[in-house]
Order: sequence, then C-alpha cells, then structure tokens
Amino acid sequence: MKNAFNKTLEMGTLMLGMALANAHAADFTVTGPDGKPLPLVMVTRTTTQSAAIDDSDNGYAASGKLQQGTFEHTRFSDAQGRVRLPDAPGDYRVRLRKPGYQDALIEPTALGKPASWRMAVESDPKALAEQRPSNAWTSTLLAGRDDLRKEFMAQCGFCHQQGSAFLRRDRSATEWATTIQRMVRYGARLSSEAQKEMPALLEAHWKDINAHPEKVPAGTPWVPELAKASVSELAIGDRFSQMHDFVQHSNGLVYVGDNLQDRLYEINTQTGAYTVYKVPPQPGDNLGGLLAGRLRDFPKHETYQGIHSLVEAPADGHIFITPSYQRRLIEFDPKTKQFTNHEIGSGFYPHTVRMDAKNRVWFTLALSNQIAMYDRSADKFTTYDLPFRSFMEKMTVKMTPFFFKLIGWGIPVTNWVKIDHNSTGVPLPYGIEVTPDGKVWVARLHTNEIASLDPTTGVITMIATPLKNPRRLRADRDGNLWIGMFSESAVLRYEPKAAKFTTFNLPVQPLGSDTPYSLNVDRKRHQLWVTGTNSDGVHRLDIASNQWTHFPLPRKATFTRDVEFTEDGRVLLTNGSFPSWHIEDYQPTFIQLNPEGAAR
Repeated sequence: MKNAFNKTLEMGTLMLGMALANAHAADFTVTGPDGKPLPLVMVTRTTTQSAAIDDSDNGYAASGKLQQGTFEHTRFSDAQGRVRLPDAPGDYRVRLRKPGYQDALIEPTALGKPASWRMAVESDPKALAEQRPSNAWTSTLLAGRDDLRKEFMAQCGFCHQQGSAFLRRDRSATEWATTIQRMVRYGARLSSEAQKEMPALLEAHWKDINAHPEKVPAGTPWVPELAKASVSELAIGDRFSQMHDFVQHSNGLVYVGDNLQDRLYEINTQTGAYTVYKVPPQPGDNLGGLLAGRLRDFPKHETYQGIHSLVEAPADGHIFITPSYQRRLIEFDPKTKQFTNHEIGSGFYPHTVRMDAKNRVWFTLALSNQIAMYDRSADKFTTYDLPFRSFMEKMTVKMTPFFFKLIGWGIPVTNWVKIDHNSTGVPLPYGIEVTPDGKVWVARLHTNEIASLDPTTGVITMIATPLKNPRRLRADRDGNLWIGMFSESAVLRYEPKAAKFTTFNLPVQPLGSDTPYSLNVDRKRHQLWVTGTNSDGVHRLDIASNQWTHFPLPRKATFTRDVEFTEDGRVLLTNGSFPSWHIEDYQPTFIQLNPEGAAR
C-alpha cells in the first residue's frame, strides 16, 4: 500500500508540474506616468502560494522523494509596452522593475486594472543608487589604486558580491578587520598588507558613498533585444545553501550541487519537479571534512564532502563529482541513484572536473598545485605536479594540510605565514578543459598563467596570461580557449596554433567593473556566455560578429557560478552566493534564460 501511495503522489506531482509548464498565457501593457507605453520593463510573475515541499530533512527536501517546485517567470515589455506572461493555476502577483522607475507590486485582484500597470519615475538619489547592481557600487572603490582594487575584488569577490546591500552599509574599521579575518579563514588570500590597510579604507569609502549616493554611476543599459527573452527561476535550497556547479545531463535533467549541505538536486527543467539526493559521508569523515573548523561559525551546514564540480561521462551517463573537502572522487549513477567513492590517496582540494574522449576524468587539485586524472578502465589515479614559482612556495603547498589544522584549532594562519600580493604559496590551479585534440588545459588563478598538459607525454607547458586572475576556461569548436579573467572584467581568447591572446572586455557599465566567475561556449550556436557575477546578469558574445549582449537577471545580488546549455538554446545558470542570504529574498535559484523565449 505504501509503494502504491508513493507512486500516486509522484504521479500527482508530475501532473501538477505539467500543468504549470503548459498553462495558457496572458497579455498586459505597462505604461509610464504619462500613460504612454513603457518598453523594457522587467515583469516577474510569482504564484501567491507555492507547492508544499516535504522539508523533513533538517529543513531540506527529503532525500529521494519527488518534490514539485514552482517557477517564477520573467519577461520584458516590448516597444509598445506589451508583455505576455505564462499563466498558472491559482492566483499570482507581478513585480515591475525598470532602472529609473519605482518598483511596483501588483496583487492578483489588481492585475486586470490598467492603472495598476502604470510605473512612477524614481527621483530620489538614494533610491536610484539602490536600484543599481553591485558592479556600479564597486566601481567607486579605491579610485587611483587599481592594483589594490583588483586584488580586493579577486580575493573578496569570489564568494559574494562586494557592492550588494549587505556589504555596502556603514561598518567601522574594527568590524571590517574582524570580517576580513573570518574571510581569510574561509579561503581569501588578501595580502597581509591589504588586510591592514583595507578596513580603514572601506569604512571611509562606504561612509562617503552612503552620504553621497549620487556618486554611484548608472549600470549597464537594457537593450531592445530583451523583449525577445524570457527567464524562469526555480527556488532550491535555502539561505544556508550554496548552489555551486551543475551539469546538463543527456537524460534531459539537470543536476545541481549544494556545496554547503552535501545534497544533489535532480531537476526537470520543464516542469520544476525535482528530487534531492543526500551525499552520504563515509566512516571517519568529520563535519567540514579535511577543512574542519573552516566554517565553524557558519550557522548551519552539513558539509562532509563539499560537493563542487560535476561532469557527465558520455560512456554510461554516470556523473563524477569533486568533493573539495576530501581526497576522493564521487561517482553518481542517475539510474540507480547510488553513490560510489574513489579514494585518490593524495592531493588536496579536488576542484573543477572534465571528461576526455577516452573515458578519463580530469580535475584540478587546487591546493596541492596538481592536475589529477582518473582512468576508469584501469581504476587508477595519476597526478601531475605543476611547477612552483619558488622553493618557499613548494614548501608552503606541502604544508597546506597542517595550516588547515591550525585553522581548525582556531590559530590564524597569518600568524605563521605572511601573504604577499602574488599569493605565493597558493598558486591555485582552478578551471580545467579538454580541447578537441585531447590536450588538457588549466587556468592557474594566482599566478596569471594557463597550463597545457599533453596526456601522451606528460609534458606540461606554462603560458603567462596578459591579464590577471584566469579563473575558468572552455574550448570552442575551433579548439580555441576562452578564459574568464576574474578581476579584469574581461575574457581572453587563446589560439593554441598561433600562440595568440585576444582581449574581449565585458559589455558592462561602468567599464571594467564586473567579475566573470565562469563561462562556457555554446558550440552549436558559436556563442560565448559569461557570468556577470558582479552585475546581476549574464553576457553573450556572438563569436563570428564579436557582438556582445547583456541580459539582466531578476534578483539583486545574483551571483552566477556556472553556465550550461540545452539543445533548444536555453542558457542554464545557478545563483550561488555564499552566503545565500545576500541574495534578494534570501533565496538561491536555478535559472533558465531563453534568449528567444518570449512568445508574442
């Protein structure tokens, strides 16, 4: 009887998801204060009552049980102010948002009244500044101190935005110093000199900007092409989650990893139905894994593994997951829903992961300065040491496990090791990619280099980048590499055959103010998509024409960490701020952007 009941419940949940996905649409017209049509208004529809989730697993969806999520849908009004919204069973409300205008919230009973769709101009300088994304605020930081600004953004902008409402409020230098020390324990490599200098600078800066909000410049303009786009968001996890990387699977589902709660979300992107699978710790695993103590003051986490990056093995559809807090590789079978652990035996901090054509798993070991390969047929790991910049760096890397023990004991590592502006001791091999010719490429974040590994010979070649902080990289269909330069608001294209770099500045205003955490190449459409991690958006480069388009996303403080694509052209993203309570509504989401999705 119990199995029959569960099957009935699952069928009902799926039918509800299909109803939500296939509901009819409704047309509306947005106007300005003069009653004339208002184009390029972000119109977001949310249901007044979301489907109930079984959150019996410590506040999270019960492991292995099908749930029905609820999409939020966003469209942009066209030149005539018109917008078509997908309808939904039950009541829903609408939010109107446009730079230079006051947000408007329309309740269900007012949706049919044209006066409710009229927006008012915003004239208050403080309110205008508060509308603007983080990059507009952080562009005001450290004028004339470009190197220090880039160091600060590189080391203090990879977990959350620095210009969000949570961060730009007035704090004393003492409060900033305490916060910075906690962030260093979490993993920031802000130099010892900057740690001493920044607290007073931040106190004075934000006090000045909050007193003079007119100093915050306008953000990136919204363009007419947005009228063709649609965005849907699915709330997953809670304010204590961190939705990190994900993979678009060949079975049509998406798998998202919650880095802080060791949970894998299996999502139907059409219906919003999803199932959570809790990644089980192994005997002897401690809370926090090998980095126990790092998050000792974080309010809620169940991090034994720290699931980070995911990739599908084409041979059988299994998913390989890097658990940053352990020396292992995790394998997940989407059919049986079983996890298998493969112990590496060495290395530290498994990070980004990719597959090659020979069914081998490649990933970076970020804190031991290595590349690792798991040969599935031989059930064997091979590690490749990347070169060190100095003997001292080599010794520091070898002592990394000891330093994390110090952190766990509450002893600041900065009492033992001075951090310089080059982050000596933590070269940090980060993103990894396998090009069509079978070569393995790595971006080494703190040394401003990329590395090329020939798997046949084992020869590693280091190549200096002309810009700072290469984070992640992907190959296009021509075998060229695209590299996100995190603190430079730019991407580099590297052509291996010509050994040539080309710089592409991101299309943001103010110029140079974004932090591209990740990127990916839609090879089918020959497009590059770059996460606007500091600008609440995502950027598209048409590679053939070199034309950029900026797509704003619905939530303030949207911190995008990964990007993939569906066959029909949808762009998939995760809102993975750490902590997630920085995000508007305190809610991490799975995001789908369809550049051509707003049917008229």
